[in-house]
Amino acid sequence: MASHKSIVSGISGRYAVALFELALESKALEAVETDLAKLDALLGESEEFKTLVTSPLFSSEEQEKGTQAVAKAAELSDLTCKFLGVLAANRRLNTLKSSIADYFKLLSFQRGEVSASVVSAKKLTKKQLEDLTKTLKSAVGRDVAITADVDESLLGGLTVKLGSQMVDSSLKTKLDNLAIAMKGVQ
Repeated sequence: MASHKSIVSGISGRYAVALFELALESKALEAVETDLAKLDALLGESEEFKTLVTSPLFSSEEQEKGTQAVAKAAELSDLTCKFLGVLAANRRLNTLKSSIADYFKLLSFQRGEVSASVVSAKKLTKKQLEDLTKTLKSAVGRDVAITADVDESLLGGLTVKLGSQMVDSSLKTKLDNLAIAMKGVQ
């Protein structure tokens, strides 16, 4: 499994590798994927949950109790519940978002997919994500797993990072480049 470990790094990577290996061993990769997608959505939608996860003001016991209540309400698998418990007990719940991203990287590698990170000014629709996935797949010749984030400061357009390549077609970058070009005209 050494090849998996080289894909991710840091604290979140270690937790993601541990979760991935346990999920692989217990044949629960897809169940954990679904659970983590729910948690990732909750982190984006619920300010209370995000605060519980990231704030150092909560004790590990409070974080564990809170995350277990969320896990129960979201009907998460036992493995994911235990994972949340370990993060809370070790005061590493603040790495949840990056651990989720690292797990998805590991899963993509396992499936032979290429990971792409897309940042847009507003949330992309399901149709837009499907079209982007098809376009990227035809460009690289392999399946592509997209992680989409929103950054309203882009104003419009997208930034796409695929492996070591990055394409920035955001309106913010275009305006910044225009401002730099205009300074040279004066």
